[in-house]
Amino acid sequence: MKKAKRSNRDIVLQTATVLFLEKGYQVTSMDEIVTASKVSKTNIYYHFKSKEELLAAIVRQMTGTYNQIIEDIAGQTELTVTERIGRFAEVLSEQQPHSLGGCPFLTIYVQTSHESDFVREEIARFFQNQIFTLEKLLQEGIHRQEFKPGLPVSRIAELIVSTIEGGLFLQHTHRDSAFLPNLLQTLAYMLK
Repeated sequence: MKKAKRSNRDIVLQTATVLFLEKGYQVTSMDEIVTASKVSKTNIYYHFKSKEELLAAIVRQMTGTYNQIIEDIAGQTELTVTERIGRFAEVLSEQQPHSLGGCPFLTIYVQTSHESDFVREEIARFFQNQIFTLEKLLQEGIHRQEFKPGLPVSRIAELIVSTIEGGLFLQHTHRDSAFLPNLLQTLAYMLK
């Protein structure tokens, strides 16, 4: 069976994503994207009117992909809640291992100007979605008696997201792939 040819738009999105996450959005030029993608500048500007529009498309694609993955993991009810939360962290750390800040969303967020409202709002919605999903999982964990009753679910969900994000950053700076899993095991122990 013949492989479907990727569109120039998809090639540019993939190339720019890697460059923005590994090198930095601010320092990556459109000329570098042209060179790395082997797609003409005219063709790139046909699909994306500006570097900012390209970044917005990347963020939309990333949040959509991650939200789907997180939703799929949350639905794996044969796993414990603790195992599913651990999978969230694994997925985030596996997807972009060379991201400058450890987490691709953190990397992009800190590199965008305050005028990039769409990008910042999209990333904020992504994290709100994570918190909401974790709140539901924590409620399930309490119901299944995995966690102690009476936990402040909203605050714990925020703590887990913060722990994952901070853990991704520290895992990246320490170059220790066991850092985040160990951190989450400690957190799970505290919730029981």
